[in-house]
Amino acid sequence: MPAAVRIRPADEADVPLILRFIRELADYERLLHEVVATEERLRRTLFGPWPGAEVVIAEDGGEPVGFALFFHNYSTFLAQPGLYLEDLYVRPEARGRGIGRALLAHLARLARERECGRLEWWVLDWNEAAIRFYHSLGARPMDEWTVFRLTGDGLARLADESRDSGEIN
Repeated sequence: MPAAVRIRPADEADVPLILRFIRELADYERLLHEVVATEERLRRTLFGPWPGAEVVIAEDGGEPVGFALFFHNYSTFLAQPGLYLEDLYVRPEARGRGIGRALLAHLARLARERECGRLEWWVLDWNEAAIRFYHSLGARPMDEWTVFRLTGDGLARLADESRDSGEIN
């Protein structure tokens, strides 16, 4: 890790910074129009009674330059938890200094400390620079898998089937 880089857990005071990083990442990924996150929602879902994810902040010389947002998943085949990296972002002016690698190394260390069997993430197909970087770390794409997502109306319709079927929770 570069000498001046520090990785620290985010706290509730970092919520405005986290939202700013999310919006910068979404802009880079050409998905800013999809961001509906708010400070209030992040505060509740990251620092409330049931945190849905964890965040670490990368600082270079005391200046926040990137973040990683991650959460636990589980592998039935390994019978072990894993870490899933939802977002990794380093500001453009700070790239090329080892900060992304330091964030991933930090998560790899956490995964080992927590006895996780793997660390995984998705990358957009067009992001060739990130794909090359991930290959350089020894990460390999899972080409035999296709990601599915259920959101919005489809999610609501399926959820309604559960309610309508008379299931007892």
